[in-house]
Amino acid sequence: MPVNARSLWKLVGLAGVVGVAATGALTVRAERKRRAYTPDEVRAQLHTRYAQAAADADARPKVELAPVRRRLRDRLRKR
Repeated sequence: MPVNARSLWKLVGLAGVVGVAATGALTVRAERKRRAYTPDEVRAQLHTRYAQAAADADARPKVELAPVRRRLRDRLRKR
């Protein structure tokens, strides 16, 4: 059964419509899941993440930066 160009484009269009519908369904599902949290739960989660990030930042070694001498053009422009 040969497939002509018109039938091929119809299949491509149908596949596109199905893809858009599936993406919309996943988006709606994710939105419902996100809205299921109470504000207190969201706040608690943010506080937990902040505490973890602060602890990680304290555990990292501090890097001392060496001063960089400005270029001659920048020094002359300043005057």
